[in-house]
Amino acid sequence: MTKPPRISLAEVARQTGAMLRRGDSRHFVEAQQPTMDDLTESLFFSPGDGRIWLNDQRMLLLHSSAVGHLRRELIDTLGLERARGLLTRAGYVSGARDAQLVRERWPQADAANVFMAGTRLHALEGVVKVTPLAFDFDIDRGTYEGEFLWEHSSEDDEHISAYGIGTEAACWSQVGYATGYVTSLFGQLVIFREVECRAMGASVCRVIGRHAAAWGDISEDLRYLEAKDFRRINAAAEPAPTPRAASPDTRGERPAERDGDPAERHAEGHAGHQAERHDIVGASSAFNSACHQLARVAPTRATVLFTGESGVGKEAFARRLHRVSPRAAGPFMAVNCAAIPETLIESELFGVERGAFTGASQSRPGRFERAHGGTLFLDEIGTLSLVSQGKLLRALQEGEIERVGGTRVLEVDVRVVAATNVDLQAEVSAGRFREDLYYRLNVYPIHLPPLRERRDDVPLLMAHFLRREAQRHGRHPTGFTPRAVRAMLHYAFPGNIRELQNLVERGVISAEDGQAIDVAHMFRREQLSDEALLAIGAHGTLRKGGAPAPRLLDLLGEALHLGSAGHVALDAIERQLLREATEAEHGNLAAAARRLGLTRAQLAYRLQRAAQPPAPAG
Repeated sequence: MTKPPRISLAEVARQTGAMLRRGDSRHFVEAQQPTMDDLTESLFFSPGDGRIWLNDQRMLLLHSSAVGHLRRELIDTLGLERARGLLTRAGYVSGARDAQLVRERWPQADAANVFMAGTRLHALEGVVKVTPLAFDFDIDRGTYEGEFLWEHSSEDDEHISAYGIGTEAACWSQVGYATGYVTSLFGQLVIFREVECRAMGASVCRVIGRHAAAWGDISEDLRYLEAKDFRRINAAAEPAPTPRAASPDTRGERPAERDGDPAERHAEGHAGHQAERHDIVGASSAFNSACHQLARVAPTRATVLFTGESGVGKEAFARRLHRVSPRAAGPFMAVNCAAIPETLIESELFGVERGAFTGASQSRPGRFERAHGGTLFLDEIGTLSLVSQGKLLRALQEGEIERVGGTRVLEVDVRVVAATNVDLQAEVSAGRFREDLYYRLNVYPIHLPPLRERRDDVPLLMAHFLRREAQRHGRHPTGFTPRAVRAMLHYAFPGNIRELQNLVERGVISAEDGQAIDVAHMFRREQLSDEALLAIGAHGTLRKGGAPAPRLLDLLGEALHLGSAGHVALDAIERQLLREATEAEHGNLAAAARRLGLTRAQLAYRLQRAAQPPAPAG
């Protein structure tokens, strides 16, 4: 059987940092990051719009019985072996995603604590309580050994409920999770096996994990993992880099028209910078839908119309469309129609012949000519005048242009991609946009939703812009505080991705090196919502937003209707507690005493003392 591919040790060192070389359970320190409190701070809820996140990953709160029903359906429909494989692989993906979260969120954490974070996340996600008996790993030697107890396994609960006690272990997805988590951190295949299971009659489940070589024959394990490399679950295949001749610099010329090596070298560097600057990032369903549409239309010659609010990334999508199309070796020309005066738009698009008007001292190709063999991106197409729209329509229909002041007809091979942030159909109805041009442009429309409708992408975009802006400005913040992430997740982003980028850049500049970016570093006059995401408190209770838990002294001050400068007297607190307890029990002193942890006699004495007037001062 084909062995699963392995990640080299050099790659492991690059991904996980120098600290993940070796560790063991003896050096695990409970109070070091990521602690359980750190992990719970990464879990937050937005009840109003149906989303839960674990840092940047969307989560689901499901009934265990519903998952158990799905498990039974899979077993009864597909058979035990295929169902086990599906659930094991699903668990593997979940473990690998959590490993990615921990690696990115706490890059400098101690090795043992990073490995232990997986056990805590598994418990936080409501799957199983994990108790480590011992573990030891050494990446340089390629060894791993670990033994753990699993209690309260949700998988066992559902399996036993459906099939009773049997002879086979049943924690399939949990084994997959452990394998995926440790393999992703370790960089080589680590196999976990459940040697005792509640589904077999044991009181608790016991699992052992070892690097693949230490187990010997792992063909049975690979049968359920299918020997696939699930570690690259989040890596999308990127197109080949744009050839150097295809600089997306809008000021550039066609490759044959470049002058000399210095200009070409500048264009090469600019092409790489532009490609990085216009990366598209996301994982939400809305983002993936747009990407699927883009991938479908890219190999064709069809005209594409991107629609959406300002700042949603229309130019970035247009550049990606160009990079994955057969025209990737040709130039990419971007024109902002709203930024060019009406008197110049024709000469900018179609070029000008020498002497066509005062100041035209030499002939100059327009954007259509310079985009020959490539892609021409026309942003804010709705701002063109009706006259310019008519000339553009002819160029699109005939594939021919004439320079201003010229007499020759020039054939151009250009794919036109347009974008607008206005409703062109409404503009057609209002008589401000030609209907025939609208239908020529609207061959394959792709709508890009606003950022408030793709909130799952916000943490990914934050991380992307943090890396880019930190490198650009030479700053070294450690990331974002949980409060900052929650604020960004709940912010409406009227400026969409462009505004998010600006907020992150502001945070990179404002935060001190070695510190996390907080809300105050990013937001100035922007209006934050009064609503807040719900986070997990230290004792497992939900609380509002990123604000710290209120102090008891402040709560007492509010209960006694004191201002911020008020003083909380202990005797006033006692009088109110006694009164409220007595009222709550409708005057039953015995019941009120039990509520306060007192005897009836103690309560009666305190009530009598509280009723006496205070002694005069002095």
